[in-house]
Amino acid sequence: MSNAPGFFDFDDRLRRLSDLGDQLEAYGRLVDFEAFRPELERALAYTSGVHGGRPPYDPVMMLKVLVIQTANNLSDERTEFLINDRLSFMRFLGLGLSDRVPDARTIWLFRERLAKAGAIKVLFERFDTMLRDAGYIAMSGQIVDSSLVAAPKQRNTKEEKDEIKAGRVPEAWKDRPAKLRQKDRDARWTVKFSKAKPREDGTIPPVDIAIPTFGYQNHISIDREHGLIRKWLATDAAAYEGARLREGLLDKTNTSKVVWADTAYRSAANETFMDKNGFVSRIHRKKPKGRPMPQTTRRANNMKSKVRSRVEHVFAEQKSRMGLFIRTIGIARATTKIGLANLAYNMKRLIYLDRIEVA
Repeated sequence: MSNAPGFFDFDDRLRRLSDLGDQLEAYGRLVDFEAFRPELERALAYTSGVHGGRPPYDPVMMLKVLVIQTANNLSDERTEFLINDRLSFMRFLGLGLSDRVPDARTIWLFRERLAKAGAIKVLFERFDTMLRDAGYIAMSGQIVDSSLVAAPKQRNTKEEKDEIKAGRVPEAWKDRPAKLRQKDRDARWTVKFSKAKPREDGTIPPVDIAIPTFGYQNHISIDREHGLIRKWLATDAAAYEGARLREGLLDKTNTSKVVWADTAYRSAANETFMDKNGFVSRIHRKKPKGRPMPQTTRRANNMKSKVRSRVEHVFAEQKSRMGLFIRTIGIARATTKIGLANLAYNMKRLIYLDRIEVA
């Protein structure tokens, strides 16, 4: 008698995965991935296949691959392995045991086509429309902040750095195309300051901690009611976050016009911009130079911090669980990577919101 697994054995195993709480089923139930198809087909512009060759993988299925890859911090090679290994991945992607599985090279090429087409913004906006149609409209004001996203450090000389900042390719790299391909000329160095911790005797060191960081920045605006990312922008790490407020980062459709942000966003230009566009500023006020901060200002800032802290949950999720790190080269690929992280976060947030609504 044959011991080969049959159809019902396979079906029983999938049922068992559902009973154990397969989270990918929630993705498939709550996210209408088919709604992304028109944008994907326009962006990728696949041919009809009249010239022969193996047909491309379904773009909706490939987008699902990128979502599970981003949400689980997987490399292309690891993603290929786990799709072959896990029944839950195969079910989510609509693949059977005998179906072709995209390899690491195919996954890389698909993401590369999205980057070249600049499609991630359109896909993000498509999902935001789905959220609003499901009743999750932007409400109760918005919180703006940014987070540094690290990239592999570049070991360049001072002369090479000066040439890159001036928008030129260093002469020594022009005759070495292999080296040039591995040099990220869009990422930048910046210094991240952290508050110095009090000493054992209770005194505070006069100098805060400065941490050099190389890479990019993820600028986001979330709505206060649902904690969903509504607007986002990717820049190099050295871009001043305060100025990004005036570059389409605020959501004009929010039911409340109140805006929360830290002191980096407090400037005369931003206050004028918000006043002109009907927004109400709840941005932290800075400490007066050379004078102690007034108690009223301190209390007001503390009240604002209780609201503003919600945006830190987004960055914690992306950096700890998603392991957001830019391993690609160039701002276009970094934007796609950051955009996918923002899209995947909103999908995970939707699952959470649905769960607490049911409860």
